[in-house]
Amino acid sequence: MRLVIQRVANASVEVDGQVVGAIGAGLLVLVAAEPTDDKSDVERAVDKLSTIRLFADEIGKMNLDIGQAEGSILVVSQFTLLADLRRGRRPSFAAAGDPAHANAIVDDLVAGLRDVGIRTETGVFGAKMSVSLVNDGPVTMIVDIKDGQIV
Repeated sequence: MRLVIQRVANASVEVDGQVVGAIGAGLLVLVAAEPTDDKSDVERAVDKLSTIRLFADEIGKMNLDIGQAEGSILVVSQFTLLADLRRGRRPSFAAAGDPAHANAIVDDLVAGLRDVGIRTETGVFGAKMSVSLVNDGPVTMIVDIKDGQIV
């Protein structure tokens, strides 16, 4: 599983001109699921997203997690994060999970975040989406998770 985490002042996702998910301050998380991803990977992602300290405390140091900052998360599936660009001119997406598996992984991630009390919005899996954001910082991090571990 690959996560691209962006701290945002606000973010939204539209499908067919309609806003389907929107947040104020928080995290925009782009997610790509791999064929081997399982419950342990989802649990590790939920733990990391709910505890990573990316928000400023009273002295401006990144010392607060999403809950302490009273932020929200917008999760958007994006299989293209797993593109292989090593050969040729067209990217290969062979590393991406099949859509049914990937959709289940993303759904489990969203459910896990909600279960730990984080307001979580989403895009529409498999749809052509327009994502808008105001990156705060900018702060952008990439996390790869395999076998329940960050690699």
